[in-house]
Amino acid sequence: MSNNPHLPALDGLSVFLAVSRGGGFRTAARWLGVAPSTVSETISRLEASLGVPLLIRTTRNVALTEAGRALAERLEPVMSEARSALADAASSSGSVRGALKLNVPGAVMSDILPPLIDRFLKRHPDVRLEIIVDDRLTDTLAAGFDAGIRYGEHLAQDMIAVPIGPRRQWAALAASPDYLKMHPAPEHPRDVLDHACIRTRFASGALAEWEFERGEEVVRVDPAASIAIGTSAWQAAIDLAIAGHGLVFAFGNWLEPHFASGALVPLLSDWWPVFDGPFLYYSSRLTPRPLRAFIDLVAEDRRARGTDEKPNPA
Repeated sequence: MSNNPHLPALDGLSVFLAVSRGGGFRTAARWLGVAPSTVSETISRLEASLGVPLLIRTTRNVALTEAGRALAERLEPVMSEARSALADAASSSGSVRGALKLNVPGAVMSDILPPLIDRFLKRHPDVRLEIIVDDRLTDTLAAGFDAGIRYGEHLAQDMIAVPIGPRRQWAALAASPDYLKMHPAPEHPRDVLDHACIRTRFASGALAEWEFERGEEVVRVDPAASIAIGTSAWQAAIDLAIAGHGLVFAFGNWLEPHFASGALVPLLSDWWPVFDGPFLYYSSRLTPRPLRAFIDLVAEDRRARGTDEKPNPA
């Protein structure tokens, strides 16, 4: 590295990229774990060392200048490669070392991700793993994650998506035997509008949609929520349904054990929608060794499941 005191330090460039990705000082500061004033001062020093403004600051937002945009575009692949090189260097002893940071929805933390993580950590005990559960649409790379897991989202062109867990899943409607003693079972999806319904709410504030399918027919219903629970607490929604407080519409794999035990009764099973399972997605430009090892494990699991895996609704 050059000893020229006028060249910007790498940490200043990293701060600049965080501001570029996050669109402001506060977001960048949150990602970096520092005060917004520290981010602002770092950017000012970087601009002074370069002799050109990189950002246009207003009272409401921060935008890149032409010089800032050009710098960010050239820095992204360079910094990504640097992070990958550092991760590989940390793992050069032969064992996989370093950190793996994943952003995932609560839906995969029930029975899809935990067994994979268990196998991964037993195979690579020197990896430091961090999992953040987040049901919002998050720019995983901009937020400092190595990879994310999501259902059917549109991905940027430089992202790679591979199936993780079951290739196909389904949603199911259920109620407890006690509830059905007091209320007639629905015979059509629209009948749920006459029932007490336990619904889950995303962090954005939107209620999770209830969509039913039979053949080519699709019926979407928006029943009043007698109980609304955040998606991160989905188990509580199922527990309340078991206790007889209303209908619940959830992932079939969550409800299967309760169908088997008799705690819940499947309803409208010929209307249960089937959809693609979750995807692991990551940048095509950056695959540090811990992430590559996890991708290899996911591929191994996918081969073991076979190509003809099908959902098994009750």
